[in-house]
Amino acid sequence: MNKKDIVLTGDRPTGPLHLGHFVGSLQQRVTLQEQYKQFVMVADLQALTDNVDNPQKVRDNVLNVVLDYLAVGIDPNKTTIFIQSLIPEISELYLLYMNLVTVNRLKRNPTVKAEIQQRGFGENVTAGFLTYPVHQAADITVVKGTLVPVGEDQLPIIEQANEIIRKFNRIYKTDILPEAKGLVTKMARLPGLDGKAKMSKSLGNAIFLSDSSDEIAKKVMTMYTDPDHVRIEDPGKIEGNTVFTYLDVFDSDKERVQELKDHYQKGGLGDVTVKRYLADVLNGFLDPIRKKRAEFAKDPQAVMDIALNGSDRVKDVAAQTIKEVKEAIGLKYR
Repeated sequence: MNKKDIVLTGDRPTGPLHLGHFVGSLQQRVTLQEQYKQFVMVADLQALTDNVDNPQKVRDNVLNVVLDYLAVGIDPNKTTIFIQSLIPEISELYLLYMNLVTVNRLKRNPTVKAEIQQRGFGENVTAGFLTYPVHQAADITVVKGTLVPVGEDQLPIIEQANEIIRKFNRIYKTDILPEAKGLVTKMARLPGLDGKAKMSKSLGNAIFLSDSSDEIAKKVMTMYTDPDHVRIEDPGKIEGNTVFTYLDVFDSDKERVQELKDHYQKGGLGDVTVKRYLADVLNGFLDPIRKKRAEFAKDPQAVMDIALNGSDRVKDVAAQTIKEVKEAIGLKYR
């Protein structure tokens, strides 16, 4: 077991997690916890950057996110789950790092630019949202993370965090802050139900890990397929067809998937038939996750205690990090 590298990852508690999260990072975290020292953060402070007028939504979903972590197999005995706002050293590092990056550099970050456009912020983007990469640098370095599981679209955030780390180490002639490497999964991005962009709560195109079997069936029936496949007897395209993308990811019977693809491309296979098959596949995949989630949900306080106890452990790590950072800068008065 290699414990040299430290994994830091997390999610914003703005709702329950979805299949895109599972493919993008959750399943990876289950594997990584067997190999590395792993921290998983519930990023409630970052969730406020675009939910400042609805803090209760963020507060309520902390429990939902932790429930999803436990349901997919993240083990609190192997992974430290913690809540961002309970670690004040993160905010202190964030403030210090703000002096190491320019506003123009933040505006050029492609991930931030895309998120601003997607949400329609324009010139009304808040300083908190714009400086998200700085906050993530603080998240990573507070535990001295070296590996960060991310979707491909988040790699520019890691790149900018490393720029801040390098600048800090150079200016203060130290090596206390290690650089981080982004770990991208093989299937880095799962398209939404509409076939566009990525699966996202804010885009309303997501299948949640906690969705019921009926909700899954209804959502799958709305999925984007081949718009030119009007009649069953017509040949259909599988490229860009969301239903087949999902079957490639979630159906373990690869021979059956190939048979469906061949039939669909030849003609004679309707979209409704394939969607019903996919709904069965997804429900078979999600059923054990839903059952585990329901079992954990019987004792919500025990679930919150996992995150609170994890936060207490991170406080000790964070206190040591901020001590070293202040000493490097010269902010040591006692």
